[in-house]
Order: sequence, then structure tokens, then C-alpha cells
Amino acid sequence: MPLSVNQPPYKIPEYSLTGDLLAFLTCGLQYRLHNRNSLPPSKPVQIWFGEFIHGVMEEAFLEWHQDSLKRKFPWRWDSEIREIELRINRRLKARGLNPPPRVFCPYDTNFSRPGLCPDPNHPHKLIASQRAEAAINTWGPHLFPLIDEAEVRLRGIRDMPDYQPRDRCNYYGITGVIDVISSVNLQNAPSGNLILHYLHQNSQLQNIIKRLSSPEYEIIIDYKGMRRPSSKDPSWEYHEWQILTYAWLRKRQHQSREVVAGIIFYINELAPSQEDMKELQNDVRNNATDVMPQGLDLQLIQDWEKNTFPPQLSTLFREQRSIRIIPVDKSRIQNALQEFDRVVRKIENSVLSEMNGNPITSSWYSNPLKRNCTTCDFKTFCRGANSQIEKSGGPYHPTVP
Repeated sequence: MPLSVNQPPYKIPEYSLTGDLLAFLTCGLQYRLHNRNSLPPSKPVQIWFGEFIHGVMEEAFLEWHQDSLKRKFPWRWDSEIREIELRINRRLKARGLNPPPRVFCPYDTNFSRPGLCPDPNHPHKLIASQRAEAAINTWGPHLFPLIDEAEVRLRGIRDMPDYQPRDRCNYYGITGVIDVISSVNLQNAPSGNLILHYLHQNSQLQNIIKRLSSPEYEIIIDYKGMRRPSSKDPSWEYHEWQILTYAWLRKRQHQSREVVAGIIFYINELAPSQEDMKELQNDVRNNATDVMPQGLDLQLIQDWEKNTFPPQLSTLFREQRSIRIIPVDKSRIQNALQEFDRVVRKIENSVLSEMNGNPITSSWYSNPLKRNCTTCDFKTFCRGANSQIEKSGGPYHPTVP
């Protein structure tokens, strides 16, 4: 009697907007080794701070929502924000994410040794704490009253672009997590709200809102633990694609209202580091940013010297640098989806190349930019990284972990 053979499972490749698509665009080889091989980075500065600021903002909102005494701003760092920070840090440590040195003080007053901090006088308000405090006190009073849902998970499915019989599947899944869904009613919108003020200043967005058939609409909000990218940086466009794809996924949920805009908060702009200041100074000199300084801010940026403390820029300028509004319409969504389809096609081609026996380094492209290579764990054997660094002093050499 012949025995039937089970068919292989029909598995649809699934891609996360940030963990897969944006990571691949940053560097394909790094994405392959970190994400698909599950090799955690040895210096997860960007990952840790991104997770930290998301967690702090979500936890701060929950406390604001549940405790009427927390409705008053500004919050004090030592008595109101510090406990939230430690709580989020404990959660991250449980997942294997430890704070990088000189970024966050994980100790309380009972710890009598310096540890990774400058001295034993704990706690220290280091750069991560400065940014958390600035984010809560700058945007919390205006953002929290608008929040309808937090940490919304989205999922959708699309046709595999340029499908060929050799492909793993004729569809692919796309997922994402929206930090905040803000539901706004035009007739009941709170007065004096800073976020709505910036929305009303965007003429393109106002034209979209005027065409709505309902007074209610939604705004997608995402926090980025980074500086505002240069307008010439590819990530400037990638972030727009991400928001527009979120909007497409959200619109496919039956309970959603019309999504008219996305807002990205670049948290580093509220408390810039020396490296952030160096990048901003270059952007200003090259006219490569959409938010240019004026008056005293311009003078402070132009006169700033490297390796010195960042100047105290005006509150208005830091707010404008921190918030980015992306209007949402059908044509922009369609363009973003097509761009991400092309990214998925490239990833699938790399997967198929490797499945056919080709080496990893030739199947996955590398993106040898200094900011990508400096902290990358794979730079010692990456041809792209070594060709990039040879321009400024020779190849990378293996070092003790």
C-alpha cells in the first residue's frame, strides 16, 4: 500500500517594517547576520535607546491616564520620571538588552561604587535620562490627551512582487507596531494643543482634512530615538515610506477612522549630543535640512566647536526639529508600497541566491557608510566596510570583544 507524503507547509514570508525592511535598507549583510541569524549586536546603542524611549513614553502615558495627579506638567525627573526609567531598564535587561556605558545610569542611591558612571553619586541624569525627561515634558502635555490607542499591532498581506515559480511563496506578509493612534475630533479638539498647532500650519494636511466627510480622523505617531535625518539622507525618505505603509495597514482595520497624517518625533533633537551637533552643523552648512535655524540659534550652531558641550538652542527650534508631519493620501501610500515591494524583492533574491549555494557575502549587499560600519560586529571580514575605511587609514582589524 503506497503511503502518502505530506506536502511541505505553505508558509508566507513575513516582514516587519522596522526589523526587516528598514534594517535591510541600512545594510543588507548586517541585516542578514543580525536578524536572520539572530546574532545580537555587541553594542546595541541604537536598539537599546529606541526600545527605552518607546517604553518610557508608553509607561508615562499609562501613569498620566490612571492618576489624575499626574495631569500636571512638567514632571520632576528624580521623583516622577526616574522610577519609570528604572522599570523600563529592568524589562530591557530581562530581554538581554543592557544600557550602553555613559548613556544611562542603572543604579540607585544604594549603589556605592561608580560602576559605569563618572562617580558614585547615583543616580546620574545622563543623555538617555535627559531625553526621556525632555520628551515627556515637551510632548506629553499635548500628546497624551489625544491618544486613543497605544502600541497597536498591524498586519497585512501583499502579492509577491515580480513573482516567479522559484520563489518561496506568491504572497508576503507585512507587519508593524504603531506607537500611538491619536483620534482627533475637529469639533472637540483641545485648545492650545501644540501638536494640533503644528498640524494646522501644514497646508497640505489642511487640504486633506477639508475633504473629509467626517469631523473625526486619526493620526499615526511614531517615536524615533535618533536625530532628524538630513534631507539628503536616504533614511529621510525611508521614514516617510514607513509611516505611509502604517497608514495603509491601519486603513485595512475595520474599526479605524480616516488616517490623514503621520507624526514622527525625533527625540534626540530635544537633547542633542556632541555627535548630533556635528551632524546638524554639517546639515546647516550644506543646506541639507528642512528645518533651518535662524538668529541666535544659527549663530550658536555655526560657532560651535567640536568636542565641546552642545549649545543651549531655543525651545521653539528644538520643538520644530523634533516633530515631523507626513500628510497621508492615496498616491503617497501607493508609492510607499511600491518602494517596499522592491525592497522585499531584493531580500527574496538574496535569500534565493543563498539557498542556491552562493556565499552569504556575495548574496547580500553591504552599505559601507561610516555610521553603519563603525559599530558593526562584522566589519573585520566585510569587503565593503574595509574598502570604505581604507580611504581614511587602512582596514579594520580584529579586536578583543
